[in-house]
Amino acid sequence: MPDIQRTLVLLKPDAVQRELVGDVLHRFERKGLKFIAMKLIHLDETTLAEHYSHHTEKPFYKGLVEFMMQTPVVAIVFEGIDVVAEMRKILGSTNPREADAGTVRADFSMDLAGNIAHASDTAENAQIEIDRFFKADELFDYKKLTDQYHFGE
Repeated sequence: MPDIQRTLVLLKPDAVQRELVGDVLHRFERKGLKFIAMKLIHLDETTLAEHYSHHTEKPFYKGLVEFMMQTPVVAIVFEGIDVVAEMRKILGSTNPREADAGTVRADFSMDLAGNIAHASDTAENAQIEIDRFFKADELFDYKKLTDQYHFGE
């Protein structure tokens, strides 16, 4: 049985402001990653302090929090085979100037802060992050006709 996982993606303010949400979502869907939850949310300092706790002592932290609060972000939960690793491949390197051509970040960004999206880095962190941004009743379990083509039998 393939390893079906879930992961969190936050489409950042630059993706919202530059009207790239549909383009980025399209890339994920074309890969066969199924979204099972999606919402537009405005992040606050408390949530961001928890989410970026590993960055609080870094010099860019204050600017990161301010950036993430500029506009709402699109929070999405995806499901798929090895979705954590697959999502990170599709997005590319955190630094868009180092990202491989054809990845979301290489194609849509030049700026490290405005790198289009956050994606969970491990399956364990994905579950923590999903729980941070979504209630259990906001996650949907459904079959798509294309699941058999993306996931196999």
